[in-house]
Amino acid sequence: MYISASRAADGARPRSRLSWAVPGNVLALGTVSLVTDISSEMVTAVLPLYLTLSLGLNLLQFGLLDGLSFGVTALVRLAGGNLADRWQRRKLVAGVGYGLSALCKPALLAAGGSVAALGAVIAVDRTGKGLRTAPRDALISLSVPPDGLGQAFGVHRAMDTFGALLGPLVAFAVLMGTGGAYDAVFVVSFCVAVLGVLLMVMYVRDQRMPLPGPRSATSPRAAFGLLREAAFRRVCVVAAALGLVTLSDAFVYLLLQKRGGFGAEYFPLLPIGTAAVYLLLAVPVGRLADRVGRIPVFLAGHVALIAAYLVLIGPGWLVAVLALQGVFYAATDGVLMAVAGPMLPAHLRTSGLALLQTGQATARLFSSVLFGAVWTMWGSTQGLAAMAAGLAVCVLGAWSVVRRHA
Repeated sequence: MYISASRAADGARPRSRLSWAVPGNVLALGTVSLVTDISSEMVTAVLPLYLTLSLGLNLLQFGLLDGLSFGVTALVRLAGGNLADRWQRRKLVAGVGYGLSALCKPALLAAGGSVAALGAVIAVDRTGKGLRTAPRDALISLSVPPDGLGQAFGVHRAMDTFGALLGPLVAFAVLMGTGGAYDAVFVVSFCVAVLGVLLMVMYVRDQRMPLPGPRSATSPRAAFGLLREAAFRRVCVVAAALGLVTLSDAFVYLLLQKRGGFGAEYFPLLPIGTAAVYLLLAVPVGRLADRVGRIPVFLAGHVALIAAYLVLIGPGWLVAVLALQGVFYAATDGVLMAVAGPMLPAHLRTSGLALLQTGQATARLFSSVLFGAVWTMWGSTQGLAAMAAGLAVCVLGAWSVVRRHA
């Protein structure tokens, strides 16, 4: 088992003086993610209303499509991660993923109002995301010393989030300039996505590690064998359990729009609040995790999410909910990868991260479908209360399981 020479299995070094230096490869990957997120968040910002208002899908159908986006990534993450490790071509696999997602933007127009066609396009788009995420995160973790992973992932996520902040603004501007034409949003999004692919090809350097033996050392069996390591297995179980009671952003924004009663044209602006807080906190929270321990910071992020659900149930303050969502992402997204990275050998880094992300994505699939069904049958308040209670139980259980590595 590969673990850095630090006080804890999650790689934190609370007493060291951490450098602000970030490798160029991390900055290049951050730039690719920034541009790609402008493209993807343009679509994400308008898709819930496009599906429910323009195309007339009910909430159960929307929940199924939203869950599909998580389910497909769960199916392809492991395959993509294993191929990247087996071929030692992490940049290539990630680049194919970025390219697939780019091609799906104009395909949304061709799908029209067909739920089946929309589902197919979303499935291909999520296939692209599933292929690229683990190789990209592995490239980051292999480009940085273990004791700086929290900061490196924080910088990457901050750049990624800056793109997520700009995406809804661009979508809003396009909608305002075209009189609410969703097709214009999809076309502009495609053009931006192509730029992201070009940046990936030109500026990101691959990280190839010598295999410790024959290619069987990177086989699917070897990847699943990582679960025999107790520390990594606990992290995977905790991440999946928490994902099962985590509401997707799309549902949070639909709830805010429903309870706030503001016009549909302002819906694309909601993700900006979350992205702005995430952008401000990603780097300092990543550095904090490197100093005090990544697991406590990761679980504290879920406490912030519980607070967001309670605010949604109660006063429904828009700014508070969006801010708490931002805190949640700053404390969990990159931090979880920084927790797992030092636990994994370099030649199986992509496969291990894919395994972890697959558990999360599968749990999110069930979460979206179940919440859509509960909202349809009993109402959103009951669904939110169940999510908040379940998340509180899982956070307490997670702390008892992983606190020895905190």
